[in-house]
Amino acid sequence: MGFGQGVSGINAAAQNLDVIGNNISNSGTVGFKQSTATFADVYAGSRVGLGVRVNSVVQSFNQGNIEASGRALDVAITGGNGFFRLVDDAGQVYFSRNGQLKRLDDGRLVNASGLQVTGYPAGVQPGGGVQPQPLVIANTQMPPKATDSITAQFNLDSRVTAPTTPFATAAGDPPDSAMFNYSSTIEIFDSLGNPRQVTAYFRKMGPEHQDPLDPTTPVVGTNWNMYVTDENGGLLTTEAMRFDLNGNMVLPAAGATVGVPVAGANGAADMTVQMNLAGTTQFGSENDPKTLVQNGYASGALLGYTVQPDGSILGSFSNEQTMNLGQIVLATFGNVEGLQPEGDNVWTATGASGQPLLGAPGGSYGQLQSNAVEASNVDLSGQLVNLIIAQRTYQANAQTIQAQDQVLQTLVNI
Repeated sequence: MGFGQGVSGINAAAQNLDVIGNNISNSGTVGFKQSTATFADVYAGSRVGLGVRVNSVVQSFNQGNIEASGRALDVAITGGNGFFRLVDDAGQVYFSRNGQLKRLDDGRLVNASGLQVTGYPAGVQPGGGVQPQPLVIANTQMPPKATDSITAQFNLDSRVTAPTTPFATAAGDPPDSAMFNYSSTIEIFDSLGNPRQVTAYFRKMGPEHQDPLDPTTPVVGTNWNMYVTDENGGLLTTEAMRFDLNGNMVLPAAGATVGVPVAGANGAADMTVQMNLAGTTQFGSENDPKTLVQNGYASGALLGYTVQPDGSILGSFSNEQTMNLGQIVLATFGNVEGLQPEGDNVWTATGASGQPLLGAPGGSYGQLQSNAVEASNVDLSGQLVNLIIAQRTYQANAQTIQAQDQVLQTLVNI
């Protein structure tokens, strides 16, 4: 007769209460994964068991609810089993599901405990033996980009008459309205990010105007001329245009562009802008620009950033442009239950978990969702029920000890 079974039951129930209490206390911890105590019976060469022991404490890595936070650097992993990869100052690697990130004044991206988020800097492609490194979101100035292409699509009114005043323009003496039918000003940028302006003047040509490529061939359709000037009125280029009887542009030919040379100013380089007029028409409606897009921009300061589903950190700049500032990397494991919990919402890899498999978000890794966090996966109502059961188990084992004590007391009193 002994007290071992009851004592082991009390110890196991107490450990189970610890596990349940830990789950309940972390029901509001972002990225927390609840645990379950598993038990094993104890025998030692006899048919009568010697009690129970806690065999292991297993964590459940089911995804918690995704909750909106309204903060750009709150990031949740959705639809996958990936982990954020973090390093400390000594280079120790940790893994976490808690995406409550912040940016330090030196630009480093860290979690609430100061561990640095790792990934690939802008311009570095994952794979090929390239190891992730701590990400830095620096307050860099986006450099300017000189305009090298303009996509323009106009409708030129077929109802207008050809001007009788010859077209003439010169620096300081731009053309007057009697010389053209329609004009459109386009802002472009030079190599230093300075805004420049070019103006396209469209002039309908009379019926006597011959084919510019073959003067001996009668005109079929309507010819126009486009004159492009700089902001001072200096002529940059002249281009012949022709529309067929259905109002479709046949000259310049499909795929052809018009080169517009622009001299540099204030230390900027000379440039040649290719203007694509594809889709321009001549219909019986008002002169109207349908599309007017150029690809240059001025320099810009960093205003904010968001994390994209593929892990890219997209910076927004004051010049209304965006730029990739880096990419967050995720890790998966062959056996996530083998990870070792270290506290502070992080785990470390072990032999049981296997080596981390690194990759960009997507697929089995899961995608990232900005302005959101993954809540704890603790089922609070279920844990409260388990708490009652564990308490009853503790009481029942205490009762067996009390019964054993009474039996022993009876023997002593014989």
